[in-house]
Amino acid sequence: MRPTRVQPVLVLLLLFGCGGSPDADRGSAASDTTDPQLVYWASLEGLCGQAFEGAVVESVPPDASFEGQRLVMHVRECQPGEIRIPFFVGEDRSRTWVITSTSAGLRLKHDHRHEDGSEDAVTQYGGDTEGRGTNGSQDFHADSHTADLVPTAATNIWTIAVDPGRTFTYALRREGADRRFRVDFDLTRPIETPPPPWGN
Repeated sequence: MRPTRVQPVLVLLLLFGCGGSPDADRGSAASDTTDPQLVYWASLEGLCGQAFEGAVVESVPPDASFEGQRLVMHVRECQPGEIRIPFFVGEDRSRTWVITSTSAGLRLKHDHRHEDGSEDAVTQYGGDTEGRGTNGSQDFHADSHTADLVPTAATNIWTIAVDPGRTFTYALRREGADRRFRVDFDLTRPIETPPPPWGN
């Protein structure tokens, strides 16, 4: 499947302009170029079709499954209201980060698949933004589905951050616990696009 790229201005108009702003008090978000989530979305969309290599910079407790593995993220699909970013750990192509727009902000889900394309038992967990975040970073707070699926993850907060032309960061912290995880990807060195994730 070839990566789909939609022009940033069109994405923003379709994303927030048709159904009104996710933040009604701000009026039309499409006309508010200072809205952090619009700027953030445009930064993600600007990476569409590209892939980058990364490294774990924090893991508490240590996760042996990432040690010695090549880590690659690929901003593979950009559609109005949805961006899909497969995350590969060595030969494991089971993970895809899915960022979507909602009436209240942005949502992150983790789509986990087996090699045959079937869903993993632990999948579609994630959460929603609370507030507008910043131009370069959004926090996603665990939702009720996540709490039901993985009770220990009920206080998870995932962060996806973009420093254009420099780094893309995926991070996790668990409130009230020591759990921390972070991967930084080098945006200065695009790499050859990888095969599709499992299930695509």
